[in-house]
Amino acid sequence: MIDYDLELQHHNGALRRAYGIRVSDRVLDIGCGAGQTTREAAQLATRGSVLGIDRSNEMIERARELASATKLGNIEYLCADLERHVLPREHFDVAISRFGTMFFEHPLAAFSNIRSALSPHGRLVMMVWQPRDRNEWATAIEGAFPPAPAGAVSSSTTPPAFSLGDRDVVRRILDAAGFAAPMFEEVHAPVFYGMDVDAAFEFVCGFSTVQDNVARLDSRQRAQAFDRLRRLLTEHQRTDGVWLDSRAWIVAARRG
Repeated sequence: MIDYDLELQHHNGALRRAYGIRVSDRVLDIGCGAGQTTREAAQLATRGSVLGIDRSNEMIERARELASATKLGNIEYLCADLERHVLPREHFDVAISRFGTMFFEHPLAAFSNIRSALSPHGRLVMMVWQPRDRNEWATAIEGAFPPAPAGAVSSSTTPPAFSLGDRDVVRRILDAAGFAAPMFEEVHAPVFYGMDVDAAFEFVCGFSTVQDNVARLDSRQRAQAFDRLRRLLTEHQRTDGVWLDSRAWIVAARRG
């Protein structure tokens, strides 16, 4: 079974190397999902602690279940929205996030909250997608579907997944939130969708963007789109699975 952690296996390794977590650090994991990044941070902060936060109660319950199977005693999980939840002031040494910060409806409020929760020498280390047109996994999959009808109104001109892809936008938000000296490291690595085309097709069809596209098609259009999608995945089949290209940023900034 493919999951988000397997999909991002190359990205996760790059981000883990960038953390710089010390053994006594108190770590905040933003948008922790099922908790892989939280558990890995806890393995680094052996004399510290890690708090994983996610808006999805289902993900938090899964994270707690997986953590209970380990011997890590320095992890806590919380289901909360960081745009509104009040964190303890100047408590954390490092705030980390693997693709968990792009979906803030009010990013300035969220990053201001994160900044206030960091100690005076605290740091933010997060991974975000680069712009959509630099991510084959997004453009190629969407290209399997016919364009939306002319005049269709989108709820946003920027897909949420790519809302922090522009470095200038990120700099402005972090500066306004009180962060200093943001640094950007490019991560150019493929995403994994399954060992074969059938597994990849099943995984990709679970994407909300794919489901939205499917919902607006009639049965003939849907069959044609699925055929194009299978051909696309077949073209990206390697001996070690189905992979599509991607580009992300690791953004590191310190509390100003």
